Amino acid sequence: MEQEEEEVVAAAAREDEDSQLIYRIERPVYNETLIQAQLLKRKEDTTTNCQKLAEKFQCSSEKAKAAALSFMPILSWLPSYPVKKYLFSDVVSGLSTGVVQLPQGLAYAMLAAVPPVYGLYSSFYPVLLYTFFGTSRHISVGTFAVISLMIGGVAVREAPDSMFMNINATGSNASDAINVELRDKSRVQVAVMVTTLAGLIQIVLGLLRFGFVAIYLTEPLVRGFTTAASMHVVISQLKYLLGVETQRYSGFLSAIYSVKAVLSRITSTNIATFLLGLGCIIFLYAIKVLNERFKKKLPIPIPGEIIVVIVSTGISYGLSLSKQYKVHVVGNIPTGLRPPAAPNISLLPNLVTDSFAIAIVGFSMDVSLAKIFALKHGYSVDGNQELIALGLCNFISSFFQTFAVTCSMSRSLVQESTGGKTQIAGLLASLLVLLVVVAVGFVFEPLPQTALAAIIMVNLIGMFKQFRDIPSLWRTSKIELAIWVVAFIASVLLGLDYGLLVAVTFAILTVIYRTQSPKTSILGHVANTGLYCDVDEYEEAAEYEGIKIFHSNSSIYFANSDLYVNSLKEKTGLNPERLQAARKAQKKRKKTSSDQSSPLKICATSHVAVDQKNGQFGDRHGDSEEAVFLEPFSTVHSIILDWTSATFIDSVGAKAIRQVIKEYAAVDVRVVIAGCNRNLLAELDTLKFFTQDLTTDFLFPTVHDAVLHCQHSHLSVAAVSDMT
Repeated sequence: MEQEEEEVVAAAAREDEDSQLIYRIERPVYNETLIQAQLLKRKEDTTTNCQKLAEKFQCSSEKAKAAALSFMPILSWLPSYPVKKYLFSDVVSGLSTGVVQLPQGLAYAMLAAVPPVYGLYSSFYPVLLYTFFGTSRHISVGTFAVISLMIGGVAVREAPDSMFMNINATGSNASDAINVELRDKSRVQVAVMVTTLAGLIQIVLGLLRFGFVAIYLTEPLVRGFTTAASMHVVISQLKYLLGVETQRYSGFLSAIYSVKAVLSRITSTNIATFLLGLGCIIFLYAIKVLNERFKKKLPIPIPGEIIVVIVSTGISYGLSLSKQYKVHVVGNIPTGLRPPAAPNISLLPNLVTDSFAIAIVGFSMDVSLAKIFALKHGYSVDGNQELIALGLCNFISSFFQTFAVTCSMSRSLVQESTGGKTQIAGLLASLLVLLVVVAVGFVFEPLPQTALAAIIMVNLIGMFKQFRDIPSLWRTSKIELAIWVVAFIASVLLGLDYGLLVAVTFAILTVIYRTQSPKTSILGHVANTGLYCDVDEYEEAAEYEGIKIFHSNSSIYFANSDLYVNSLKEKTGLNPERLQAARKAQKKRKKTSSDQSSPLKICATSHVAVDQKNGQFGDRHGDSEEAVFLEPFSTVHSIILDWTSATFIDSVGAKAIRQVIKEYAAVDVRVVIAGCNRNLLAELDTLKFFTQDLTTDFLFPTVHDAVLHCQHSHLSVAAVSDMT
């Protein structure tokens, strides 16, 4: 019975062994010299630079077609548009999105500090253009709270109320003392010029293939920044919700000044305005909860915003809220579209920095959301083309009196959830806005501003949920939490423009900090494998006798080369300066106590004065009579630098490594390098790292090659020592 059980176990073991992939290889130990001589030969590139340049700029029908399709993606998908399959879904989605886009356009114009009709213009022209140039099928381009607020901050800074005071004005109402018409005209000029310049910047960056700039706006930075922007938005809408007149602030501490101004006039709250706004907030929040809770059962989301706009407009008109209760309303909405006009170039010098910030933030919002939908629905978006598309939307539209746009998360979710398939949905949404502008815009003139403020505030609820990131980041990454917090606090206190600059600078500094403080470890071999792991972290990892394998998960350059060398000495426990000092002291003692007339005794004990080759610097430490009495201070004879994680090295790093190799060679410790990739090797060649004494013999393709070489070399040295 026992014999049968043993046979079953043995059979099972053989079956497991047969089913497991086995990795066996037998080859000589390679170093870089052997690889270059016998294994690898670089391909010769006979193409001259002129030929490469001519080939790059050579024109053909295929290149022309590819360029046209890339520049106008609509040409690639519209000819094969499946009308029966997609059209109905796009129509429903487009109308649903347009119903949301209309009130948001009116509301976000208030954030941009321009009359509401300009929000409608910004909800038409850019959306129409994106249909032709955009690559995302699901995002809804148009007005967005954060971008609108950034534009509004610039407009208020360049055209403050104090510039338009009526000298002969009488009355206590602040609006009577300001020439509102002239002020709004000036602010529109500022917003248009910012939009023109932002669009131009986006186009240039896209043509230069700079779509990667968005990676510097890491997710925690963007979420912290947009949360701070939401705080600014809500604070800016408090005066509309309460119906009080206050100055609009921008720049440093503008949020604090705005809150202080509202609180100082809170006793002047217009009760009718506040009650209407509060009712709109409660209704919109309830609708948002219902849409979220029953989104699988509802064919389309309940359009809470347009309901609020229609109902509040009706109430305002029927009860004459503007005349009877002094409720502020939207006012004049001119019918029709404005003719194109050139922006005011004289404003350009003061707007470059703001335009660049708006261009980068707008593109970052656009491309991040576009990639989310593309991944979900199985297609790809071109970041550089998105940059060009957004730039064209802003640049061309600015001649028709629009302000800068990007995609909106709330509208994009509506467009996607209602079945939108292509950019046709966005086109139909823009046509719905056009209908309102051309035909029925005057209907919304009695619309209370407090209703628009309520729409803005409720739409920001999702942004404030980003505060939930804080406990999550605390558990996962303290550095990313620091980026989130710095972006939030800096943007709240310094304003969105300087806050963004501080946040990006801090994020870059965290990258430098990580490279300056990499994780270092001593590796050990896992028995019967080719694996090398941290000996402090894994019990199975064991060090080879006399060999230290040093690993750092960073490249070596000017900012961390000293730290790399210090960590190497600390982790290995070998400080060549101290060993050299101790050796000199021992030499001195040996000289005073030794018998100068017994050279044969000297030769008998000499085993540390063997000259080392294999790329080490030769250093004999004086004549044989001095060297013979030296005893080894450490059992370590070799150090292996694991460079598998290193991606680049500069001249400072190369000098530091060359110096440390020389220092260890002076105390008879061999230093070799393992895992150096081909690009890094080419950089070492360019930096003239290799010399006659320091050759490629000490570079090895893997850690295991280096270990076997060091063991063999040490045995050879020991054998020579025993023979002498």
